[in-house]
Amino acid sequence: MFIESAKNPGSIEVICGSMFSGKTEELIRRLKRAKFANLNVEIFKPKIDVRYSDAEVVSHDSNTILSTPVDSSNNILLLTGNVDVVGIDEAQFFDQGIVDVVQQLASQGIRVIIAGLDMDYLGNPFGPMPALMAVAEYVTKVHAICVRCGDIANHSHRLSSSDKLVELGEKDIYEPICRHCFNKLKKESK
Repeated sequence: MFIESAKNPGSIEVICGSMFSGKTEELIRRLKRAKFANLNVEIFKPKIDVRYSDAEVVSHDSNTILSTPVDSSNNILLLTGNVDVVGIDEAQFFDQGIVDVVQQLASQGIRVIIAGLDMDYLGNPFGPMPALMAVAEYVTKVHAICVRCGDIANHSHRLSSSDKLVELGEKDIYEPICRHCFNKLKKESK
């Protein structure tokens, strides 16, 4: 017996982890699969993220997908007309309003896929990410490998002496490290 399922009621998926853990790679993979399924997909990223490209979401492995850079989370609502799936990269850089935005989108029946750093370089929860994880139906935590000992890394250790919370950079400024190496460096810096 064939039972026709109801239209997807919408959902929120969060992909989180440290730098170099594959968050953006996984976001791009999910969005490309949605496009392959002929779904209408819109992708957004914060306007401040211009590390690789002004208009594309780019993984560290150079996989890309076209996106729309936005100044604030409210702009996402203005730019999501007839869509089935919304992708958002670098969510930690958005304002707290992103939580309400993604809940509104999911309530409209849209699948929302978000990627972002769960912790800042100090090891504290980063921006709206904890609240996004709390309202999400699905949370995927991905891990890098500690460059110091080879264990599972969940911290983004900053190599520069800057104390600004947001400092865009790559391997020249950040390295993935494990809890043990992070705590050891923290103790040594006191």
